[in-house]
Amino acid sequence: MKSETGQKTAADLTDRDEPIYQALLTAIVEHQLPPGSKLPEEALSEVFGVSRTGIRKVLQRLAAVQMITLSPRRGAQVATPGVDEARDIFTTRSLLECANLPAVLSHVQQPHLAALADLIESEQQAHQQHDGAAAIRLSAAFHIQLQAISGNAVLTDMVTRLTQRSSLVIAAYGAPWQRGCRCDHHDRLVDLLRKKDLPALTAALQHHFEHIVSSLHFERSGETLPDFSRLFAGNKGAAS
Repeated sequence: MKSETGQKTAADLTDRDEPIYQALLTAIVEHQLPPGSKLPEEALSEVFGVSRTGIRKVLQRLAAVQMITLSPRRGAQVATPGVDEARDIFTTRSLLECANLPAVLSHVQQPHLAALADLIESEQQAHQQHDGAAAIRLSAAFHIQLQAISGNAVLTDMVTRLTQRSSLVIAAYGAPWQRGCRCDHHDRLVDLLRKKDLPALTAALQHHFEHIVSSLHFERSGETLPDFSRLFAGNKGAAS
């Protein structure tokens, strides 16, 4: 869209950046770009077929949601949450998601339960097929969809952002085989949701987060330079 002066509006420029933003965000969340990965403007500009100015805008957006870090000396890198930050992310998720369960229970209907069951089935298949990216995506989708049942769009957006940062934590500190959450935990949550047993549901969700944190190994990841051409093949010119 253009303004009355014929100049492109800020919204139009953001729309052009969106495919690149989503491609990079997805690669980070799905552990294709692990914590510590360098994100040089020149390499990304070449891969996506856009100017370094355009790439810089996308990187600034990712930094604003704490998925990457920007510094004059080190440039852009996928964020590596510190140990305290990692624990705080899951503590905050537990507080938010558990506090919202009464609203979830008051709105839940059979179609919601069926949709959650479908997600769990797909997540189980992803694990069986050793499809780590899909397992991560489906695990996050389960938690987001569970909270969305409440109808609280603001809280659901907060949970979405926190699941993205949770993925960074798991990438940085999880075991190599660790992808997403435990499917049997999700099964248990749906069973308790179906029974509308709030105390047991709350306790199960709290235990779920405690289990994730207890399984993490708090060791730093090193810096890497990924193969951007392979990761983002087909994205060149996406913003044109």
